[in-house]
Amino acid sequence: MGLPRTFVGFSSTDRHMYELMRAWKNNTRIDFNFADCQLNMALNSEDEDYIKRKCRERIDIAGTFALLIGQDTRSKHKYVRWEIQVAMEKGCKLIGINLDGSRHLNADLCPPILKNVGAVFVPFSPAIIQYALTHPTNSQLGDYYYSPDIYKYLGYKD
Repeated sequence: MGLPRTFVGFSSTDRHMYELMRAWKNNTRIDFNFADCQLNMALNSEDEDYIKRKCRERIDIAGTFALLIGQDTRSKHKYVRWEIQVAMEKGCKLIGINLDGSRHLNADLCPPILKNVGAVFVPFSPAIIQYALTHPTNSQLGDYYYSPDIYKYLGYKD
């Protein structure tokens, strides 16, 4: 089975966390990998339609949409919310990655559009993100999260 093609959405204030994910991918001592469908370079444009068209092209080739959920993600409507909508319309598997370390949906930080739509929520950590990328859930509605047994299996402590 090939790696899931994944588009990672994030607030511009959390770009460094996305870059950390890319560093995990390139570190041979960390078992973390994904087929990154992110734009190859930042778009040097203020044209919203152009930016959205380029993002849609990348989301259209992805089977998974992972959202980094930080302190201001909930309030990002111009692109983050739009990316979530496009991914949902396409039928992408949805993963909410909590930068605050939460193993469940954090209603104070998560954009409302990602609630109760079958997304799985995990903390920002390579082993559980890798697990979420490679183990689809059967959830179509509601919010999904992994049991403590999965975390224990992956080497996490309670």
